[in-house]
Amino acid sequence: MASDCSNVPSLFLLLLELKGSLGLQCWGTLKFEPIMDSDTKPEEPLLNKLHLTGYASASVMSKAFWIWLNPLLKKGYKSTIEIDDVPALSPEHRAEVLAELFTRNWPKPEENSNHPVVKTLVRCFWKRIAFTSFLAILRLGVMYVGPTLIQQFVDFTSGDRSSPYEGYYLVLILLIAKFVEVLSSHQFNFNTQKLGMLIRSTLLTSLYKKGFRLSSSARQAHGVGQIFNYMAVDAQQLSDMMLHLNNLWLMPLQIIVALVILYQYLGASTFAVLGGTALLTMFVLYGTGKNNKFQFNIMMNRDSRMKATNEILNYMKVIKFQAWEEYFDKKIQSFREKEYEWLSKFMYCVTCNIIVLWSSLPFLATIAFGCAILSGVPLTVGTVFTATSLLKMLQEPIRSFPQSMIAISQAIISFERLDKFLTSKEMDDKSVERVQDCGGDIVVAVKNGSFNWDDNTGKEIVKNLDFEIRKGELAAIVGTVGSGKSSLLAAILGEMNKLSGKIRVCGSTAYVAQTSWIQSGTVQENILFGLPMDGKRYKETVRVCCLEKDLEMMEFGDQTEIGERGINLSGGQKQRIQLARAVYQDCDIYLLDDVFSAVDAHTGSDIFKECVRGTLRDKTILLVTHQVDFLNNVDQILVMRDGMVVQSGKYNDLLKMGMDFKALVTAHEASMELVEVETASENIASPKLSTQRSSKFGEENGEANPQERSEVNGGSSRLVKDEERATGKISLHVYKLYCTESFGWIGVIAALFFNLSWQGALMSNDYWLAYETSEKRSASFDPILFIEVYAAIAALSFVLVAVRGTLFAVIGLKTAQNFFKQILHSILHAPMSFFDTTPSGRILTRASTDQTNVDTIIPFFLSLAISGYTSLLTIIIITCQYAWPTAILLIPLGWLNIWYRGYYLSTSRELTRLDSITKAPVIHHFSESIAGVTTIRCFIKQERFIEDNIIRVDSNLRMDFHNNGSNEWLGFRLELIGCFVLCASVLFMIMLPSNIIDPGNVGLSLSYGLSLNSVLYWAVYLSCFLENKMVSVERIKQFTVIPSEAEWNKNDIFPPPSWPIRGNIELINLQVRYRPDTPLVLKGITLSIKGGEKIGVVGRTGGGKSTLIQVLFRLVEPSGGRIIIDDIDISALGLHDIRSRFGIIPQEPVLFEGTVRRNIDPTGLYSDDEIWKSLERCQLKDVVAEKPGKLDSVVVDNGENWSVGQRQLLCLGRVMLKRSRLLFMDEATASVDSYTDGVIQKIIREDFKSCTIISIAHRIPTVMDCDRVLVIDAGRAKEFDRPSHLLERPSLFGALVQEYANRSSEL
Repeated sequence: MASDCSNVPSLFLLLLELKGSLGLQCWGTLKFEPIMDSDTKPEEPLLNKLHLTGYASASVMSKAFWIWLNPLLKKGYKSTIEIDDVPALSPEHRAEVLAELFTRNWPKPEENSNHPVVKTLVRCFWKRIAFTSFLAILRLGVMYVGPTLIQQFVDFTSGDRSSPYEGYYLVLILLIAKFVEVLSSHQFNFNTQKLGMLIRSTLLTSLYKKGFRLSSSARQAHGVGQIFNYMAVDAQQLSDMMLHLNNLWLMPLQIIVALVILYQYLGASTFAVLGGTALLTMFVLYGTGKNNKFQFNIMMNRDSRMKATNEILNYMKVIKFQAWEEYFDKKIQSFREKEYEWLSKFMYCVTCNIIVLWSSLPFLATIAFGCAILSGVPLTVGTVFTATSLLKMLQEPIRSFPQSMIAISQAIISFERLDKFLTSKEMDDKSVERVQDCGGDIVVAVKNGSFNWDDNTGKEIVKNLDFEIRKGELAAIVGTVGSGKSSLLAAILGEMNKLSGKIRVCGSTAYVAQTSWIQSGTVQENILFGLPMDGKRYKETVRVCCLEKDLEMMEFGDQTEIGERGINLSGGQKQRIQLARAVYQDCDIYLLDDVFSAVDAHTGSDIFKECVRGTLRDKTILLVTHQVDFLNNVDQILVMRDGMVVQSGKYNDLLKMGMDFKALVTAHEASMELVEVETASENIASPKLSTQRSSKFGEENGEANPQERSEVNGGSSRLVKDEERATGKISLHVYKLYCTESFGWIGVIAALFFNLSWQGALMSNDYWLAYETSEKRSASFDPILFIEVYAAIAALSFVLVAVRGTLFAVIGLKTAQNFFKQILHSILHAPMSFFDTTPSGRILTRASTDQTNVDTIIPFFLSLAISGYTSLLTIIIITCQYAWPTAILLIPLGWLNIWYRGYYLSTSRELTRLDSITKAPVIHHFSESIAGVTTIRCFIKQERFIEDNIIRVDSNLRMDFHNNGSNEWLGFRLELIGCFVLCASVLFMIMLPSNIIDPGNVGLSLSYGLSLNSVLYWAVYLSCFLENKMVSVERIKQFTVIPSEAEWNKNDIFPPPSWPIRGNIELINLQVRYRPDTPLVLKGITLSIKGGEKIGVVGRTGGGKSTLIQVLFRLVEPSGGRIIIDDIDISALGLHDIRSRFGIIPQEPVLFEGTVRRNIDPTGLYSDDEIWKSLERCQLKDVVAEKPGKLDSVVVDNGENWSVGQRQLLCLGRVMLKRSRLLFMDEATASVDSYTDGVIQKIIREDFKSCTIISIAHRIPTVMDCDRVLVIDAGRAKEFDRPSHLLERPSLFGALVQEYANRSSEL
């Protein structure tokens, strides 16, 4: 196809362009195919291997007519465009360059700027803004040539001409004016969109950089969900605003020019038009003020909804365990209801604006002609249709003004929000004095240090700190829950707000957080963390962190992909991978926060010996721990209470001093007595536990058993699958789904009927004008009748457009709400496996960007597109009626339009889909970075993460850039065709004899024809834009058909109200696999537990212990076998009937944003007295009572204002309220000290005396007083008996106890 001919703007060459191809596409069905995995980490070479966009090297002619886009459009027409087919951006448009420019132009502190974001953007882009303004003025200059020629064309066809060739000169002038108008308007659109894209790119990168510098309280104040909206919504709105910015000064200018020309024809009655225009403008401004308020409230409520959605996605496992889906469903629905309330007001207000503005033409014309008749101005055909053409042109600025005002009002709100965020308090880099090599012996020194988390309150969290750590020392930090141990490490890292004192740190720091932070990517990428591969060091790191067996178990070894937030790893594996990351970085100082809490005794001992006291023996280490066993082997111990270091020194010295340390050791020894009593008498050789450590990866991607592994289908190391995208046309089915969602076909027919009726009324008015002002009627012209009929038709058109507008708003709102409820229902009912393999970014983009499109953009543009096509129909009818030879051009015109639309859409549609798909990784990477910000800052990896962000932003924006270019490529060509058709029809009119064509009809035909090119383009453009936005409907619908987990409640089968009464559990040949194509994780476990028994579950990290609990809650469905509880097979019950009757304290303590009351009792079932009793039992009453808000004290996002130990105690409090017959504890006290653990175990024994308890524990003393112990190894129940019986004979349990008891002496 000769698409390269498309550069020369002439009709013949445009026809040539179509040579050899009809290219008409039928409506196809959607086929789904995976694309490049946009959620995995992009590599720099990806951008380098992409060819550079043609724009970078294009000539002036090529840029003027968008010839540089031809190769991409040609490729898109022939085959589906893939992500690598889209060229890279020009160097000057790259995010890196723009972010640098933004930083350079940011106002200096002494400038005291109140609006720094606006100021900076103007400084960065003022030349581009000036150029777009020049294009707008050029377009304005040639716009009014057409209407001023109407009178001359009417005179010419009436016989009043100065030369026989005058008509041809007039046609030539019209053609040139129209060509300049078309070219300048599309260059204006392209350049403003490009400017918007550059602004979005600049802001995305700057917002990301700011995220790394935020102080902890600023981070909590904004929250991840809100920061997500700054990137997804606010940056986009500032980008969209650029199209509307010039309308602020263009509108008054256009109105003045139009009124000056109108004055030449209508005289003083023009002032009446001015009055009418002023009234309209005031109404629009009032409406826009209202819209501004509504928009602000929509965004506030959307922020809350997004925050809650993000929280649900992060903690879905806990929500399912606790059967809280309905509560969170109501919570999100309540945010949505408030958002929907404001959305409805916004949509109805916009509809009122549209109704008034679309009725403005007949209203202004009635005023103009009425005043003209009163003032005695003769109404000729030329005068009347010049006036209506000018009034039509007045309509454009008045009609687009509210849209511009909405966009600008949205932008003002976005500017305020971004100003607030980008000027938020940052970390004080000088709070910690960092020296690379201080030459002395002291590497960490704190003098009189006091710190807090909140910048605004002076309350000290850690205070009066005075200590020194020497080079190569291993210092342990101990203390009870909430004593400030983690905060002490944060203070050394510079994460806290320094109130007084001095901190000095010599050398590089490594940090292992108490709550694991794992990136999406392979195990190897997580360990290397941006450093080059050193085979020897890497192998040693894996060995000392006890990861060798885990990697053997993973089918793809260290190339196995980890899911979002390490969702498919056990707690111990996550902890060891992040420890390996720190060890591989080879730093000087290591800050390890409770790294042994999630691993079993044997693994913990190995790590302490091989890693802490082995590989890291020459390093300086600060180790926060609750493992008293290790304290004999450390150089210095810091004991903390109430945020202060109350004791420090060596183990034996501190024991002699008594006080806090003595209490900790005594509590530990008390728990160990049981173990030592049991093992003292027995010294039997016990079999070893399987050293082949299983894992969730082992469980999911293949066990060590070679026979089993061979059964697994030829797999992939990828857990997170590529995002599916539909290809080909948006099927008519998607449009049908959208249009018929709320009121079925009746709604569609009613909307179309009122739309056509309204257009019919507008046409009737113009026919009446032409009829009454023709020369034949001049003798019998009745001005009163003329105005009465004209005003009556105008009133009818007002009623019709009002009904039409309201219908579209109601249909749009109801459809948006239905879609929202469907996707929310679908996601809450999805099984856990869906969340394991779907990054939250994919769900969040549907909940924000796609839902916003369905809420406002699609209904608005559907209404515009339908009115565009009906307007086009009326123009064609009237033009062909009076310049009938133009009908000959209709067939090629229609064919050209259909062909161009198909040719353009095949590329544009895929670019829009790729744009949606490449947006998710930007957001996902951002939320992942914010979650691990402390780790990233500690390792000083900000630059690498910023580079990753830049690559993702550029990848997304190249879709945007080429999509905008292709829009204007199409628009320019379509409008040019419209110009040629208009000029051809005018040529026919002047060539036909005057007895065939009435001069009155020339005026009517021209007043319609002059808008042919723009209406033709807008109708096609709006339909294309709508099709691109319909991708959002398609994407939302994709997630409404997720396979659902079992029913929450079964109406026909439900257990007795008091079930389970006894708490008997029977497992019969229980088999579990995570997905159909993976091997078994639990391999035929059969056992029976009597009601009221306390069962301890032990085994190596990742042996399948947590899986057992998941299958009892049916988070994973059994592949074989049965689970019977109190004589009922649980597979027959609804999920909520099971989960709501069981109590669980999960491995990861999760708190939700809100209050203490909402966290301990989300469903609001219990009284304050019951809650206080529960808090007292779980040792938190005093902590909560001290807080100003008591039960309404704030819990921030992720519970970050509570220590991990306190979070575990709050989770215990939840269970105490629930009073379940069956209690499951998964490492429930891993993050608390021995004393608190002892107290909790005592409380559990007392409070749950008659309950069945299944407790997973790595602390052997915790299970020593259980009735029976279950040893799970490699997915099998190896031993199940009383602890004393197991210790009497060689047993795996005996081996574990021996390891635990001997740990101190071995170390």
